[in-house]
Amino acid sequence: MSQAASVWVVLLVALVAANLPFVNERLLTVIPLSGAKSLAVRLAELVVMYFVAGGVGLLFERRVGQIAPQGWEFYAVTGAMFLVLAFPGFTWRYLLKHRKGGHA
Repeated sequence: MSQAASVWVVLLVALVAANLPFVNERLLTVIPLSGAKSLAVRLAELVVMYFVAGGVGLLFERRVGQIAPQGWEFYAVTGAMFLVLAFPGFTWRYLLKHRKGGHA
């Protein structure tokens, strides 16, 4: 896979991972829960998904060659970008009205 394709794959993985906590009621998209997830649980999942997406990026970087050392600025920017990528899922879950039980 080319380096440009790797970048697009990492961005796509980050987009999906950032929205997964908001589009399902399972813990880490695997473990079923008895009730609805709270916002705190969703935010904790978002942090876990940030590291999962970062791990995919790290794997691609390792495959290409030497891993570049990163400072706090890198993590601040990528964390902010991950939050921006999560906005569609957050909007769908908390800002849009969902009909319950069929027709109005």
